[in-house]
Formats: sequence, structure tokens, C-alpha cells
Amino acid sequence: MAEDIYTKDGTTDYRNQPAMKNKTGTWKACPYILGNECCERLAYYGINTNLVNYLKFQMNQRNVEAVNNVTNWSGTCYVTPLLGAFLADAYLGRYSTIAAFSIIYVFGMTLLTLSASVQGLKPLCDKNNVCNPTQIQAGVFFTGLYLIALGTGGIKPCVSSFGADQFDDTDEAEKKNKGSFFNWFYFSINIGALVASSVLVWIQTNVGWGWGFGIPAVAMALAVVSFFSGTRLYRNLRPGGSPLTRICQVVVASFRKYKEQVPRDKSLLFETADEESAVKGSRKLDHTEQLSFLDKAAVETQSDRIKGSVMEWRLCTVTQVEELKSLIKLLPIWATGIIFSAVYSQMGTLFVLQGNTMDLHLGNSSFEIPSASLSLFDTISVIFWVPVYDGVIVPFVRKFTDHKNGFTQLQRIGIGFVISVFAMLAAGTLELVRLNEVKRHNYYDLKHIPMSIFWQVPQYFIIGCAEVFTFIGQLEFFYEQAPDAMRSLCSALALITTALGNYLSTFLVNIVTDVSTRNGKAGWIPDNLNYGRLDYFFWLLAVLSVLNLGFYLMVARWYTYKRAVVPSH
Repeated sequence: MAEDIYTKDGTTDYRNQPAMKNKTGTWKACPYILGNECCERLAYYGINTNLVNYLKFQMNQRNVEAVNNVTNWSGTCYVTPLLGAFLADAYLGRYSTIAAFSIIYVFGMTLLTLSASVQGLKPLCDKNNVCNPTQIQAGVFFTGLYLIALGTGGIKPCVSSFGADQFDDTDEAEKKNKGSFFNWFYFSINIGALVASSVLVWIQTNVGWGWGFGIPAVAMALAVVSFFSGTRLYRNLRPGGSPLTRICQVVVASFRKYKEQVPRDKSLLFETADEESAVKGSRKLDHTEQLSFLDKAAVETQSDRIKGSVMEWRLCTVTQVEELKSLIKLLPIWATGIIFSAVYSQMGTLFVLQGNTMDLHLGNSSFEIPSASLSLFDTISVIFWVPVYDGVIVPFVRKFTDHKNGFTQLQRIGIGFVISVFAMLAAGTLELVRLNEVKRHNYYDLKHIPMSIFWQVPQYFIIGCAEVFTFIGQLEFFYEQAPDAMRSLCSALALITTALGNYLSTFLVNIVTDVSTRNGKAGWIPDNLNYGRLDYFFWLLAVLSVLNLGFYLMVARWYTYKRAVVPSH
């Protein structure tokens, strides 16, 4: 049939013509997207992984100030996706948004490299390696840093959704591959992170920060080249107009009609007669019974039309109402990701500071491993678990559940939450053992106690395993359950949990520091951790993770999955 030549999910090619199945999308378009993500993540983690040490030693910041600056910047990197997602869904489309914000990203990387390499812009250090940056030097550095945060805001929420757009939802064979795409997408992220946490951290520590920031800048330029190289192969979804406007219209219309009765026969609720939805870039959605008050927006009355035209602030389609319902139902699941992200954020902050106090030597050699490089084992864990999950766990579990992906998306996320508790228990136990060694041998003023940093490997490896379940599960869940014309926005919501997790970590560190340093005490997280009780902080996160898991189990049982109307042809 002629119509089978084209995709049926509304995607177009680079000329804005209906996308042809055999010439666009699927796995032939994905290598360019995965290559882009791999290089962009190498650039991001090349900055993020060792940033706490740059701030501490080059910008002369104390432990708490450096940790908070890292978590605040990381948090901002996960808030700016709201802006990028809104522009992508409403006006620009995902392709144009990724392209425009990538340019901003490259500018930020260039400025950051200049601030660490050009005389006059990089901080001057005395013979004791104590650096004293001027206000201008700090200003240039943080300008570059936050331009990167802005640039990543247009890439993060769009690139995973853009990759998933390459698979037609109405084609079962293509749809089955979409779940694998999310696994390999996260795999690509961690290949970039692997290079960053090993090679780049070593270069930053042993060669210099100019090279250490310059290489990520080149990687970001390669990411842009990779993305543009696949232009002719991409499938693009048209932007659907402002999702915020549609949400407000439903809220206003439902409150205007608060006295109206919703008919028992839901087929009487307003919906367009056409097969296509009134929302550009979206399929029609089936009516659901939950949040029935919002159905009043789709109850048709005599005053809803002027000269035959529908007044959009008085009458909304069922699909429009269901868009808002879908968004509201996602929020409790979304909120449970915040604690998990707070646990995850420890890898770039307190895990690094904990590692700084341990023996950094590789065996009996004189070679010292930068403490930030231990995040390499988180990356190795992800690279190990992704193919194991896709090739072993899913086929095995599928035999028992009959689910095409083995676990449901919610089950997958929940398993990751359970595993994350053990990561904090491992970190807390290690710190307890470390402090006992300090106390037993009076190592309080020793910079590196004779205890190998490789004892940190289990906590990194466990977090990597948790990521494969939770983060990839969230990517897939928020894409699949989002309304078609709000997918970038909902991907941004998933990323916001990482931002809020970073901010929560900052908040907890500040509260713990204020309370534990009263009456002249050293506190839980002093500059010399040998006098602190960092293990208490890890126990606190473990308890919060258990409470969060309990809440998650309740809201996951309540959740009902989205149902799209299947086109009759």
C-alpha cells in the first residue's frame, strides 16, 4: 500500500515533507544522535567530574563552598532544560533547538578553556601552589561555566526524545526497538563519561587545566559535527504550540464550568471529528476516569462557540484535557526521583572528598590516581550492566512477565531505588571503617591515610547498577507517558529531579554543617574529614532513600498508563 511508504506518527523529513520509512529514522539515523550524545557528555563530565578539585585548589575555595558551587552548577544544568524543552515543544522543534543551544555550549566551553589557560585570565599561584583568583578571573570562569549550563539546557531534554522520535510508535517492529534505543543512549553517555573520568581527570591533575578543559571543548565541537551530519536521515515532529497555553486553557475552562455536570456517556465530551488531533504533533488520547473535574473543560454548552468557531478558553478537546491529566499523574512519580538524584550527586562531591583522604597509589607504584577518577567505576558499571540488562535480564524476565521489555517502566525505576540504598550503606560503612583506622593509629593530621582508595569501588559500582534501572527507566517512562506534543517538556521534568537532587544535597550539607558545628565542634563535614563524621551524612541519605521508596511504591500502584487512540487505517 502507498500509505505504508510513510510513517504514521506525523513525522517529517528535513524538507518538511512526510518522512519515508525506508529512507529516514530507525537505527540508520541513531548513530549520529548517539555520537553527538557521547561527545557532548564527554565534554560535560570532563568539566563536572573534577570541578570540585578545580574550585578547591585553583579557585581557593573551602570544602563546603566548593561542594555547594558544584551542586548549584550541576543543578542549574538540569533546570535550564525547562527553557529548551518549552522552545522545542512550542516553537522550534527538537532539531533546531539542539542545533541552536549547541552553539551556545561551544562558546561556554571556549571561554572556560581560556579562563584556565590564557595568562591574565587564569589564577596566579604562589610557590606553595596556593592560588588567588581575582574577581575578573572568577567572573570569566563562572560566565563560561554557566553558558555551558544554558547550552546543555537545549540539548538534554531534546536529544533522547529526538532519538526516540526516529522510531514510529504506530509500527510494532519499530516501537519494540525504542526500548533498546534508551538503553544504548545511556550506554553512549557513559562511554563519554568513561573517557572524562579516566583520561581527562588524569590530564587535569597531571598535565594542566588548560588541556583538561580544552579537550572537552574539542569534543563538544565534534558533537555538533556529528549531529549535523545526520540531518538528511532524521525524522522530525512538528512543534505543537505552547503546552503552557493548552494547560491554562483546560484549567480556565474547567473552572468556568464548575457547575456543569459531566455526562455519563463520555463519548459526548468534545473532540474533533477529524482523525488527527487538534493539537499539532499529537495523536488523540482516550478518555480516562481519573481527575474527572477537568472533564468539565470538554463539556459542550451553547455559549462555547461564536459563529461556529470554538472558543478555546471555554471548550477544550478530550485530548487536551488528557494531556493535563497525564502531566498531573506523572508528578508524584517525578517527585520520587529527587532523593535518588541526591544520592547520585554524591559521586561528584563527597565521594571525591572522601577519596582525597585515602591512599591514592596504584599498588606499590608511585603512580597516584586522582580521587575524581574513581567515578570511572560507576561508568564501567553502567557499560557492564546495559548490555547485560538488554541481552540477558530482559529476555529472562520476559519469560515470566510476558511484558515486551521484561519489567514495566515503573518496576524498573523501583528496583533502582532499592539498589541505591545499598550504595549509601556501602559509602557509610567505608567511612566508618576509615574513621576507626584514623582513631586507632592517630592519623588525624595525615593527608592520606594508608587505606587504598579502591575500597570506594563498591559504592561507585552499586550506583552505576542503580542508574541502569532508574535513570534509563525514567528516560523511557517520561517519553512514553508524556503527551506527544509535550515530550521534550516531560523529559525536562525528569531532568529537573537531578537539579532538585543537587539542590537538596546542598540544602542538607548546609543544614548538617550549621547544626553539627555548634558549640565549636568540627561538624560532620569539616575541611579535615578525619575530624568529621561523614558516615552520618551517608546514613541520613540511606534513611531518606528508604522513606522515598515507601512513598514510591504507593504512587506507583495508583498510576495508570497512557492510552493513545489507534488510527482506524
